[in-house]
Amino acid sequence: MAVAKLPYKVLGGIVPCPGGWLIVPARLAGVTVVADDPEVVKTLLDVLEFKPKFDAAAIYCPIGFFDKPTSPFRKCDEEARALIGWPRSVAVRPTPSRAALQAETRADALELEPWLTRDDLRRFRWLREADREFQPFHQRTYFAAHPDLTYVQLNDDRPLVSSPYQQDGMLERMALIRDKLPGLEEVARRTPPPGAAQVHLLQALGLLWTARRIAGRAMQRVPIDPDWDTSGMRRELVR
Repeated sequence: MAVAKLPYKVLGGIVPCPGGWLIVPARLAGVTVVADDPEVVKTLLDVLEFKPKFDAAAIYCPIGFFDKPTSPFRKCDEEARALIGWPRSVAVRPTPSRAALQAETRADALELEPWLTRDDLRRFRWLREADREFQPFHQRTYFAAHPDLTYVQLNDDRPLVSSPYQQDGMLERMALIRDKLPGLEEVARRTPPPGAAQVHLLQALGLLWTARRIAGRAMQRVPIDPDWDTSGMRRELVR
């Protein structure tokens, strides 16, 4: 039996959070984006099995790794930092190699990648999931993105200087959502679901802009010609 085609496309803005992964699903009908209730799921596998299935999803997580320590920053990370500009460029963290992610202890990981900070090591739980769960076919739907890269684009390619962790930064990002994604500001003002904070909600809502561009085939790849890792994954960010 043929499955009826929905009259809209399903978008997703997805970010890691203390409870696992925050998903803000939305429906795209024409040029209108209507967000559904934000939800926190425990694992990346839960994200990949989310229903209804996404037509286009922007996820705040690296996809594609070096096998061994090569450079703290992939080419896409370096170009994203340049586009975001100072001081928010520091939000694009270095990406550890698979060898570091698979290390048995933190000490072993630090021996391989001495640049790792405590914050970088805390991110390992999500990066390991990404390395384990993502397969090349997932990149037809799920695209690695970065909230700061998205918000620069929402700000007419002018770098933001405020932090999303401070009140003025939250208000600035809410204003950009109100201006560029009408209707989503109400979601930004809600109490986040358990396991997530306001900053995660703002990040995920911003990524819906990128997801809409993905669905409309209007996204920009960073870099324009991505490279590939040994498992066949594109090392890129999109906006």
